[in-house]
Amino acid sequence: MYAVIATGGKQYRVTEGETLKVEKIAGEEGSEIELNQVLMVADGDNIQVGTPTLEKGSVTATIKSHGRGKKVEIIKFRRRKHHRKQMGHRQSYTEIEVTKIKA
Repeated sequence: MYAVIATGGKQYRVTEGETLKVEKIAGEEGSEIELNQVLMVADGDNIQVGTPTLEKGSVTATIKSHGRGKKVEIIKFRRRKHHRKQMGHRQSYTEIEVTKIKA
């Protein structure tokens, strides 16, 4: 059984017991959250697709940790113009573990 959920502007295919990193979600470590934007649930040959989401579908997950990803370097450079701009960015994330999928 798996589900397709939307969180943080992205879509993820999740199964029960799976751990994944999503955009930062407010909440304490160890607390349970409920993700209600379920786009699809598949259980073998039984597939339910929402328009755009399933009304009674939800995915329950536990927050394992919060963190920040690897640094992304941004460099803008114009040759022969004495112009060089360098920046960096680290995106925050929340690591969650999917505990229950409900259609």
